[in-house]
Amino acid sequence: MRANFILREVLTGFRRNLTMTLAMILTTAVTLGMLGGGLLVIQMADKSQKIFLDRVEMQFFITDAVTEADANCTKDPCAQVKRDLEAEPGVSSVTYISKEQAFETAKASWQESSPEVAEFLTPDSTQAALRVRTSDPARFGEVLDKFAKAPGIDGVLDQRELVKRIFSVLDGARNAAFVIAAILALAAIMLIVNTVQIAAYTRRTEVSIMRLVGATRWYTQLPFLLEAVLAAVIGALLAIGGLFLGKTFFFDKALEDLYGVNILARITAADVWFVSPWLLLAGIVVAGVTAYGTLRVYVRD
Repeated sequence: MRANFILREVLTGFRRNLTMTLAMILTTAVTLGMLGGGLLVIQMADKSQKIFLDRVEMQFFITDAVTEADANCTKDPCAQVKRDLEAEPGVSSVTYISKEQAFETAKASWQESSPEVAEFLTPDSTQAALRVRTSDPARFGEVLDKFAKAPGIDGVLDQRELVKRIFSVLDGARNAAFVIAAILALAAIMLIVNTVQIAAYTRRTEVSIMRLVGATRWYTQLPFLLEAVLAAVIGALLAIGGLFLGKTFFFDKALEDLYGVNILARITAADVWFVSPWLLLAGIVVAGVTAYGTLRVYVRD
């Protein structure tokens, strides 16, 4: 009996304040959608970072003088630098790239993108190098700085700046999503406050009568609380649906080329399902706490 009354009151509140309830639902949906988008970008960044850590490498270019005297890096100083690099903590592999190998790789690379440039390449335009990969990302900079001026080393290739630029873009997108979500969350909270106040005001006579016949304050205020929570749940479900649509029509299509070359990690349906409970929980908590606080402060009957 009590459950039926509470449910009836919740539905009545939805009908009486339909426009404000719809506004609250839509604002909550957009807010949680932006929050979910930020969480998906975080997941993408984390998984992409793992991809880059497996691929990011440094190269120490050997001087032409050393290469001419030791084409296969079997003598010092090239061999000594190679041994020292292999002995460094956090270094997973050290590979010697001869001048001929570097030329063939460069020519093949340019042949695909700019054949006219490939025609001008000569073996003298490339250098032999030691290609180094690290298993510990924290050691990347230390190894690079330590061996950048080692005997026989002419220069280095540092891919950290490329990685930093890519992740700065992802960080910017994430921060923008969170800022917009915070602004919209404030609007959603204000809408919840106004909706609860109006709902309580329009039913003030009914609430007063119920209090006179012995109903507790909690019992009379529960329908208003559930009304806000239900609107938040509907908004959260819309936000989750929006994230699935965003994954299909934005992430999968707009980022298809980057996915194809394995630059960015793919956002999957599992990622959306992972953030969905958090969005639902966030909507319920924000709506519940806001509605309860409004009832305690503004509704005295």
